[in-house]
Amino acid sequence: MDSAYYEEDRHDGLSSRKALGRLLPLLAPYKKWLGICFLLLAASKAIYLIGPNLIRQAIDVDMSGGDYQGLLGTVGLYILVQGMFLIFNYIFRIRMEMIGQQAMTRLRKQLFDHIVKMAVSFFDRNPVGRLMARVESDTEAIRMLFTNTVVTMIGSVLLIAGMFVWMFVISPRLAAVVAVFIPGILVMLYLYHRITTPRWLIIRKRMADITAALTEFLQGMQIIQIFNRMREVRRRMYKVNYRKYRTELTAELYVVAMFNAIFFMETVIIALVLYVGARWSGAGNLSIGTLVMFISYIRMFMEPVHMAAEEIAVLQKAVAGAKRVFGLLDTGEMIHEPTRPVSWPRLDSGITFDNVSFSYTNDDNYALRDVSFTIPKGKRFALAGVTGGGKSTVINLLLRYYDIQKGRILVDGIDIRDITKEELRAKFGLVLQDIYLFPGNVATNVSLSANGFDPKRVVDACRTVSADRFIERMPDQYETELSERGANLSRGERQLLSFARALVAEPEVLILDEATSSVDPETERLIQEGMEKLMQGRTSIIIAHRLSTILNVDRILVVRDGEIIERGTHGELAAQGGYYSKLCKLQFAPPNGMGVKKAC
Repeated sequence: MDSAYYEEDRHDGLSSRKALGRLLPLLAPYKKWLGICFLLLAASKAIYLIGPNLIRQAIDVDMSGGDYQGLLGTVGLYILVQGMFLIFNYIFRIRMEMIGQQAMTRLRKQLFDHIVKMAVSFFDRNPVGRLMARVESDTEAIRMLFTNTVVTMIGSVLLIAGMFVWMFVISPRLAAVVAVFIPGILVMLYLYHRITTPRWLIIRKRMADITAALTEFLQGMQIIQIFNRMREVRRRMYKVNYRKYRTELTAELYVVAMFNAIFFMETVIIALVLYVGARWSGAGNLSIGTLVMFISYIRMFMEPVHMAAEEIAVLQKAVAGAKRVFGLLDTGEMIHEPTRPVSWPRLDSGITFDNVSFSYTNDDNYALRDVSFTIPKGKRFALAGVTGGGKSTVINLLLRYYDIQKGRILVDGIDIRDITKEELRAKFGLVLQDIYLFPGNVATNVSLSANGFDPKRVVDACRTVSADRFIERMPDQYETELSERGANLSRGERQLLSFARALVAEPEVLILDEATSSVDPETERLIQEGMEKLMQGRTSIIIAHRLSTILNVDRILVVRDGEIIERGTHGELAAQGGYYSKLCKLQFAPPNGMGVKKAC
C-alpha cells in the first residue's frame, strides 16, 4: 500500500490558482445571497470599528469634562453598537454556512455521479477508503474554506483597511509607527505559507492512507482474526499512522512558531505605541483617549494576524483537497459512451465474440486471446475450465466492465461499444459468486429499490428460486431488515436472494457465475429446480468449475489460458478424451474410483 499507485495522485500538479478558480462555479447559484452577505460583512466590520472611537469619546470628552450624563449616553451607544455587530455577524455567518453546505452537497453529488460511471479497472487501482476521503474529508476541507477562511480573510482586510484609514485621520504620526511593522508581518505570513504548503498537501495524502487502511482491515477482520494476522495489521496501521503524525507534527510546529512570533510582534508594537504615545501625551500632542483607541485598534489588527496562521493552514488543506477532488473529476471514465448510440430493444438472434483479445494490463499479457464463438438466442452455453483460465473475463467484457483491445463483441450484429452501457446491461441478469447485499430489507435488496417496482414481481422471483421458504419464516418476511452485507442470513440464503435479484428484472440473458458453488446440496437442488424453470427459452451463460451444474447445457466452451481449446456438448467432450474429459474424471471420481463412467 505504501508504494501503490493511485489514479488521482497524478493530478496533484494542478496549480493552486486553477484549483481555487474551479471552485468558483460552485458558488454561482448563490450570487444574490453572496452579495447580501458581503454587505452584511462590511456593515458589521464598520460597526465594529466604532467601538474604540466611543471609548475615546468617553475618556477625552465625557470623563475629562465631568459630563457623566454624556458618559451614560456614550456607554449606551457602545452597547447598542456591539449588539448591532452581533446581529449582523450572526445573520451573515448563518447564511454563509448554508451556502457552503449547499455547495458541498452539490460537489459531493457531482463526485459520486462521476465515480459510479468509472470503469471497473479504476476501482481495481483505487481502494474504497481513498475514494471515501475524496468524497467526505476533502469536500469538508473545501466547505471550511467557503464558510470560514475566505470570510475571515475578507473581513480582516476590510477591518484593517478601515482601521488604518481612521488611525491616519486621528493621528498620522502614531499610525505611521504602527504601519512600519506591516511589511515584516507580511513577510512572515508569506514565508509561513511557502514552508507549510507542501506539508499540508502530504498530510492530505496521509489522511487518505489511514482511511484506506482502516476500510481494508475492517472489511477483512474475519480473515485477519482467523489467520492470526492482528500483529501484522497493527504494524501496518502503526506505520501509516506514524507517517501522518510525523508530517503533521512538523506542520503544527510551524503553526505554533508563527503564533508566538506574531504574539511577540504584537507586544513590541503595543510597547512602542505606549512609549511614544505617552511621551506625546505628556507634551500635549496626543490625548489619552486617542492612545487607548490606538491600543484597542492594534489588538483588533493583530487578532486576524494571529488567526492568519490557522486560516492559511485551512486554506492549504482546502487547496490540497480541491486538487485531489478535481483530479478525481478529471479522471476519464475509460469506458466511454458512444457518440451516436444504437438502440438495442431486445435480443433477437444471438451474441458473438469475434476474434476478441484482451489484457488487463494493456500489454501482451492477454487474459483472452483470439476468442470467437456465437451463442444463439434461447440457448444455454457454459464456460468450463480451471480458475484463471479466462471464463469470468468473458463476462466482464460482455457487460463492458472493460473494453477489448482487439476484435468485436456483437449482439444481434451490433457492436456493444455502439450501445449505451445502461441499455446494454439492462438486458442481462447477473449472479456472482461474491454476494453483496445492501442495507435495507429483503424486498429492497431483491428489487434494488428500483422506482416503481412491483412487489408482486419480487415475491414471484423469490418463489421461483425457492427463496420464499426462508423469507416467510422471518418475523417481518419481505420487510425484514438485513444486517450489513446480509450477515443475518446464511450464505445459501444470500445466494438465493441474489438469484431472485437477477430474476426480478426479467433479463433477456441470464449469466450465472459459479452460482451454486457456495450452497449445500439441498439448497443447490432447490436452485437447480428454479433455474430450470427460469432458463426455459431464455439465453443463458453459465460459468462453472463444478461440471455437475452444466451436464445438460446446449454447448460447453472449455477455456484454458485465455483460449477456447474445446467446444461441444457434455457427451461429445467427455467422449473425446481431451482436457474436458480429464476435468470430468477428476471431479466425478469417487474415493474408490468407481462410477466415473456414468458421468464421463
